[in-house]
Amino acid sequence: MLPEFRNEPFGDLAAAERRATMQRALRTVAGQFGATYPLIINGEHITTEERIASLNPADPKKVVGYTSKASVEHAARAIEAAHAAFASWRRVPVEARARVLLRAAALMRRRKEELAAWMVYEVSKSWVEADADVAEAIDFCEYYARQALRLQGGAHPLVPWAGESNTLCYLPLGAGVAIPPWNFPLAITTGLVVAPVVAGNTIVLKPASAAPVIAAKLVTILEEAGLPPGVVNYLPGAGGTIGDVLVDHPLTRFIGFTGSMEVGLRICERASVRQPGQLWLKRTILEMGGKDGIVVDETADLEAAAAGIVAAAFGFQGQKCSACSRAIIVESVYDTLVERIVERTQALKLGNPAEPHTFMGAVVDKAAFDKITNYMIIGQAEGRLVAGGEVVDHDLLSDGGYFINPTVFAEIDPEARLAQEEIFGPVLSIIKADDFEHALAIANNTQYGLTGALFSTDLSRIERAYADFHVGNLYINRKCTGALVGVQPFGGFNMSGTDSKAGGPDYVALFTQAKVISEKL
Repeated sequence: MLPEFRNEPFGDLAAAERRATMQRALRTVAGQFGATYPLIINGEHITTEERIASLNPADPKKVVGYTSKASVEHAARAIEAAHAAFASWRRVPVEARARVLLRAAALMRRRKEELAAWMVYEVSKSWVEADADVAEAIDFCEYYARQALRLQGGAHPLVPWAGESNTLCYLPLGAGVAIPPWNFPLAITTGLVVAPVVAGNTIVLKPASAAPVIAAKLVTILEEAGLPPGVVNYLPGAGGTIGDVLVDHPLTRFIGFTGSMEVGLRICERASVRQPGQLWLKRTILEMGGKDGIVVDETADLEAAAAGIVAAAFGFQGQKCSACSRAIIVESVYDTLVERIVERTQALKLGNPAEPHTFMGAVVDKAAFDKITNYMIIGQAEGRLVAGGEVVDHDLLSDGGYFINPTVFAEIDPEARLAQEEIFGPVLSIIKADDFEHALAIANNTQYGLTGALFSTDLSRIERAYADFHVGNLYINRKCTGALVGVQPFGGFNMSGTDSKAGGPDYVALFTQAKVISEKL
C-alpha cells in the first residue's frame, strides 16, 4: 500500500554539500552541450535533417542542444502511433501504470541536480527556481499515481437498487496531445504527460521550442521507468504547423495545453471543428495565463506585502502565469509601500543563473526580450518609472544574454495597457486605489482570473475577498506564486483557462469518461 502523498522537499541550496553537488551537475551538463535529440515515434528514434537549436538565454552563442524537427507527416504518424498503442495500454492495470510514474519519480529524485542544471542553462532558471521545478515534477508523478489508483483502482459507491448490480467506472479517452510551455519545462510538461498516461491514455508530446531538451530528458526517464513504445511520442516542431496537425487530426481525442491566451483560443476553436472520420468531441484542458494582482490595504503588514509583491513579480524574471503583474495599493499607504517595493527591487541580484546567489537570470529568448522592452517603452508614457527600466547598463549584455533589469512603474491607470495586457516579464505596474472596495474592483477588472492575493488584517475584507476576488487561486497575506501540488490545486477563471485544477483531486478524471454498467440479477 502506498504511503500518503507528501510534497517533495526543496533542497537546501545554502548547504555546502548540496552546493557542491549542484556545481558538479552544472559542469556535467555543460559538457553535454550540442548533442542532438531525435524524434521518438512508437519507440523509434528518428533523426531529421532539419533541427531546432535550443540556446542558453544567458549566453545565446551556446547551444544547449539540438532536436530533430518534425514534419507534418511525422505529426500524423505520431498521433496514429499513439492511437495504435492505446489499444494495449488502456488494458494495462492501473496499478502497473501507477508503478511507472512512481519509478519515474524515483529516477527524477536521484537526478535532481542534473535536471535542475539543464533548466538553469536551457531557460535561465536560478538554482532555487530550477530545484522547485524538479520537485514539482516529482510531485506530479507521485500525486497523479495515487489519484489514478483512487479513480480506477476500486469501486465507487452508488445507491443500491434491489435486483440489480450497478457499477461506475472511469475509462481512458484515447490518444491525445500535450503542448506544454517553456517556463516550467519539466514540471508542467510532466503534469501534462503523466496525468493522462496514468489514466490509460496515450500522448504525443510537442515540447516548447525554447525548451525541447529538458522534455527529451523527461521522455527518456519515462522509457527507463518502463513505459512501452508508443505511449508517449516526442515530437518537437514548428508550433503553428505541427500543433495544428495534431489538434486537427481526427484520431486526436483530447488536447492538454498551457501557454498564451491567443494560442489556447486557437486550439479551442480548431478542436471544436469536426474532421472527416472523427467520432468524438475533442476535450480541451487549457491553462492560458493571467494578469495577476496583489491588493494591499491600510491594515496590512507593509514589510510582508513588499516582500510578497517583489518575490511574486520578479521570481524567474516574472515569467510565470501566476506572477504579480499589478500591485494595487490603497492611497493611505501607497507612497510608503512604493518606497519599500523599490528598495527591495533594487536589491535583487541579476546575473548568470549558473551562479548560486543569482535571483534573476535572462528572459527566455530574443522575442521575449523585444516584447518586454517594448512594454517598458509603453510604461514610460503610461506611468512613472521608479525602478529599473534599463537593459544595457550591465556587463551581462556583452555575452549577448537576454537580461532585463527588474522594472517598476507607479501611477499606472487601471485601464492602461500595462495594467491589462500580459507582459510575461520583469515589469511590475503599481496602481493607486481610493480604498479597499476600489482596489478589489481594479483587481477584478481584467479578462483573466488566474491568481491574486490580498494583504490585510481586516477579517471582514478577507471574507469579502473569499467571495468576490474572482480568481482561481487566491492567497491571503502571502505572495501569489508558488502553488504546491495537492496543497493548492492550480487553475484559473475566465480567459485564464478552463479551471482545470492541475495538482488537484479531480485532474486525472479530466482524461477519462465515466461509464455505468447495470446488470439485472
